[in-house]
Amino acid sequence: MMQDWFRKAKLGIFIHYGIYAVGDVSESWSFHNGNISYEDYMKQCDGFTASKFDARAWADLFKRAGAQYVVMTSKHHDGVALFDTKYSDLNVLKKTPAKRDIVKEYTEAVREAGMKVGIYFSLIDWSDPRYRTVYPEGEKPEDHLKDVFATPAGGPEDPEKWQEFLEFNNNQLRELMTNYGTVDLLWFDGDWERSAAQWKAKEFKAYLESLNPNVIVNSRLQGYGDYETPEQGIPVIGPKGVWEFCTTINDSWGYRPSDNDYKTSRQIIRMFCDCLTLGGKMLLDVGPKEDGTLDERQVKVLEDLGRFIHDNEEAIYETEKGLSYNQFLGGSTLSQDKKTIYLFVYDKPAENLCVKGIKTPVKRVSVLHTGEELTFSYTGALPWSGIPGTLWIRADKMEMHPLTTVLKVELEGEITYNLGHGEVVTNND
Repeated sequence: MMQDWFRKAKLGIFIHYGIYAVGDVSESWSFHNGNISYEDYMKQCDGFTASKFDARAWADLFKRAGAQYVVMTSKHHDGVALFDTKYSDLNVLKKTPAKRDIVKEYTEAVREAGMKVGIYFSLIDWSDPRYRTVYPEGEKPEDHLKDVFATPAGGPEDPEKWQEFLEFNNNQLRELMTNYGTVDLLWFDGDWERSAAQWKAKEFKAYLESLNPNVIVNSRLQGYGDYETPEQGIPVIGPKGVWEFCTTINDSWGYRPSDNDYKTSRQIIRMFCDCLTLGGKMLLDVGPKEDGTLDERQVKVLEDLGRFIHDNEEAIYETEKGLSYNQFLGGSTLSQDKKTIYLFVYDKPAENLCVKGIKTPVKRVSVLHTGEELTFSYTGALPWSGIPGTLWIRADKMEMHPLTTVLKVELEGEITYNLGHGEVVTNND
């Protein structure tokens, strides 16, 4: 059952931290795709120090950014665990100079800061020979002759070894869910390489819930997840049910010094507002450097996002999906009592802002971060036929927020709509 905290959450922070931060390569995919040899990729273990890693400093920053939950990689597709596991020597305590249980420090700090704890775990493990012992269900061996990290690459299958690998995953998940306090959310990745039957997804989900009946699982479990996770490309139409948009601040999940294609704070805030408008939440990724520090450009985005949220909290927390973009172009949210609309304004208006289809009369319009009251008027109203007309808000002289301005539109009662065909509706789904 979906937990209420997650249904209401608006912002999470994603952390991709691992040995891939040592060089200038992408996490795991760099050796899988042949951009670097597996051997050279794994040599990065020697340079992973976590020498300035301060989980409490992370948690403080994420809290100031307005996050309600955090998700960190415990193991990516390279198989290198960031936690103390007795089921594999391939972990940062035994194979790197860091010799620290990163997951332990992370979970304690996030929990102490009052945020929910999420753990990313790769279902696939391209370093484990037991993983590449079966082919994807229904596919031919000759289709995988070069897939040396994911399949037997043209060789015979070994179903017994595959079962050993599934048990290995179970064992590591048990460690993560029992040795580090309550894990509120599990964020899986890599399910696409096998079928639900091969993963034993139904049984696996039941196993996870036996360890924590309240754990929330993302969609990457071959149909057995609890919510949708669109990635990088922000949805034009929000998925049905509870959903979370995950995205990077630049173009990379993990830290890459050569990736300087950073989104601006205003771009990130606009993407966040789009998620809120469509009834979703955002999981914003950071990629720490190998020493555990964050690039100052990532820090700035988080601090700016936090400033925007702090100045406009009532438009973000405890709100619901907003108006259709056909009604207001900028995006919006709706208060839970459905008596207040919050409009997102990204650029200074030349004159009026236009809102359509709201039948409930407007009582007051103000700028949320200053309290400044704005004048408004209607055109085209036909009260005798139930057509409310178009609401025009005079906004060219208002004081703009430096990041994104929010207008508070207070209604005389609970919102109702007239969407142009004469019908009145009480919700906007």
